[in-house]
Amino acid sequence: MKDFIVSSAVSLVFLLVLLLSAGRADYMAAWVYFGVSLLTNALRCFILRGQRELSQERLRPGSGAEEWDKRLLGIGFLLTIATLILAGLDAGRFGWTPRQSWIWMAIGTFVTLIGAGLFLWAMAENRFFSAVVRIQRDRSHRVCETGPYRIVRHPGNTGMIIGTLGLPLLFGSAWSTIPTLLAVVLLIVRTRLEDALLERELAGYDAYQRQTRYRLMPGVW
Repeated sequence: MKDFIVSSAVSLVFLLVLLLSAGRADYMAAWVYFGVSLLTNALRCFILRGQRELSQERLRPGSGAEEWDKRLLGIGFLLTIATLILAGLDAGRFGWTPRQSWIWMAIGTFVTLIGAGLFLWAMAENRFFSAVVRIQRDRSHRVCETGPYRIVRHPGNTGMIIGTLGLPLLFGSAWSTIPTLLAVVLLIVRTRLEDALLERELAGYDAYQRQTRYRLMPGVW
């Protein structure tokens, strides 16, 4: 419940950023985004129910988080805020992007939900699915090779990338594509650094790399 309250409070802040940037309360895309966020929060709490250690790791990770990851997460948060502000100013207030059919918002919502679903599937499958990059020696960290991890090595990041790419369509804002693409690049960099760390320090990861060749997208990388 605490996780849901905290994550929903963050979602509420994001909603307010969108509405204030748009200058109006009837910016429908903002409310759809808020609804998707609440649904994702609720499903995450359902997945974490009965998994006390994983829930604690998600809410308050243990020690040993990589410093570079803390910096990347900070930049990612700023890019999220930039995306919301640009979307609100563009689609909600000034109309820099021509008004789009509701179909595009529906497609964006669907893509965002697909990304969230893959992220949640990865979390449900991996009992070491942390909010930060760290080797969880305090929890006897092991490689996860089941579920989506049989297809790519970082399915949670794949889900975040897919969900992020759906946002400009959901918001109806071409200008919000700029920070969105920067966020995708950031996630790719984070994936590369995390993969290298796991290869160096997590037992069995080199064998897993040979078994599951691709990091984010089958046949590509």
